[in-house]
Amino acid sequence: MANIAKIFTNRAQYMLQVAVKQSQIVPRFYSAAANFEFIKTELAGANKNVAVITLNRPKALNALCNGLMKELSSVLDDYEKDKNVAAIIITGSEKAFAAGADIKEMQPNTYPHCILSNFLNDWTRVAKCQKPIIAAVNGYALGGGCELAMMCDIIYAGDKAKFGQPEIALGTIPGAGGTQRLTRVVGKSKAMEMCLTGNMISAEEAEKMGLVSKVVPADKLVSEAIKLGEKIGSHSNLIVQLCKESVNTAYETTLQEGLKFERRTFHATFSTDDRKEGMTAFVEKRPAKFSNN
Repeated sequence: MANIAKIFTNRAQYMLQVAVKQSQIVPRFYSAAANFEFIKTELAGANKNVAVITLNRPKALNALCNGLMKELSSVLDDYEKDKNVAAIIITGSEKAFAAGADIKEMQPNTYPHCILSNFLNDWTRVAKCQKPIIAAVNGYALGGGCELAMMCDIIYAGDKAKFGQPEIALGTIPGAGGTQRLTRVVGKSKAMEMCLTGNMISAEEAEKMGLVSKVVPADKLVSEAIKLGEKIGSHSNLIVQLCKESVNTAYETTLQEGLKFERRTFHATFSTDDRKEGMTAFVEKRPAKFSNN
């Protein structure tokens, strides 16, 4: 147990060091300014510190092909390094967030090819991003689309959104977290029902199950997600990243080990300028001015 506690302590210190280094990176011209084939990007909010990534394959209902996922991974690499970006939003169209993986692209795959190419392994970039990611889901979020939304940290849904894992009807199972993340969020019974039937659920049902944080009118979805990103961005980016890591650790450990990790990360914040500034500002009854250090 002592060794495990030491591992978590070292991990917390490492995360703090990484976050500090990222906060000191000078902004550069990055691929978000490039012309992508399958996504669109922009900076939004009053301070232009919320990155919005829009999936852009309208004819295919934003089906997730390898090219789209590579572009998404590339732009996340750059947004993660840009100290001016505090939060990231991934969205689609009002008709579809993403209606699943690209079946035409997958259909010729064989078992040996999947094994030797480690198929879908590089689709997890969203889940590994240190900055907070908000999924703004309108329309269909099915199969890989639902899995992509669950890789994000917070899900906002338009009132007409539909979620589902219909892979069973294609003779396969979810392969990018559908049987794992869904079960952790909604429980075994609901996850089994969705995965074994392929049935879709409404945005209202998803909110009741805890899959979605908030349901808003479809035409206000992105603006509400941007407001959320701005709220997150008003805090210390450094501390936000540490807090995200601590929440995510709850899914990877027992309660007792998670509590140890949380406590040590909490202790680590006392080595930061932003913790000192935040508490000093509170005592002095003034707004805090965070420096991300």
